[in-house]
Amino acid sequence: MSTPDRYQEVTLVLKRVLYINLAVALVKIVLGYSTGAISILSDGFHSLTDSASNVVALVGVSVARRPPDRNHPYGHRKYETMASLGILVFLVIVMVEVLRAAMTRLISGGVPRVVPEGIGLIAVTLVINIFVVSYEQRAGRRLHSEVLTADAKHTRSDVLTSGAVLLALIGVWFGYPIVDPLVALLVAGFIGHAGWSIAQEASRVLSDEIVIAEDEVRAVVQSVPDVIGCEKIRTRGSADHAFLDLHLWLDGTMSLQTAHATSHIVKDRLMQRFPQLVDVVIHIEPPPPASR
Repeated sequence: MSTPDRYQEVTLVLKRVLYINLAVALVKIVLGYSTGAISILSDGFHSLTDSASNVVALVGVSVARRPPDRNHPYGHRKYETMASLGILVFLVIVMVEVLRAAMTRLISGGVPRVVPEGIGLIAVTLVINIFVVSYEQRAGRRLHSEVLTADAKHTRSDVLTSGAVLLALIGVWFGYPIVDPLVALLVAGFIGHAGWSIAQEASRVLSDEIVIAEDEVRAVVQSVPDVIGCEKIRTRGSADHAFLDLHLWLDGTMSLQTAHATSHIVKDRLMQRFPQLVDVVIHIEPPPPASR
């Protein structure tokens, strides 16, 4: 799939999910205020951050799809990773608000009003969230998109929170109001875990962690005739947008023209074997004495 088509698909997925998240958040917030259930209200604001994160992701993708320019010779792909960090910021804000609301309820007390219709609505939103997570995860894997994967993790935490809220409402229904703020604390834990996962994924890209194993690269390089070996193999980038550079060992008596042609064969094989490679930089040199 070409890069423009990929970004168009990522944008389409994010827009679809945005509309669903807005509807789900509105239902939960209205229900939370009407019943006084802090767990529902917390879940509603959590869902609202799903929508906010979709907007952040859309902005990030719109920048990331720009082609390389004079100031960004490697392209703008990392802006998509930075957008996933924007999602992390929203998660942290919501986690703090949920903790505050839960502690206030534990200290001041209060009993939420639980009705069967409310339980039914939360159950429906739970099913919707499960669908959204499955949809985004499949799209994220197919398009190798960090922002879709991060957003799916965000929404997956919403599935866990909605399930916990459903249990809280049932607990309150049976006369245990303390379950409501306790579940809100559990919601905060789910949100924190989702944020930690997103931070780990983003840090791998932004810190230039290795993308392709050296042994895999070396196997492709050494499959080319006349290649003696290679060293200083380095890869960086993301799952679908990686860069590779290496030192290629060739016979020192080989003509420059032949060496250049051989290096191009190596590059072509690497990019064929690893389609996520955007560019491969090869430095040609004779092998060290120990390898001759």
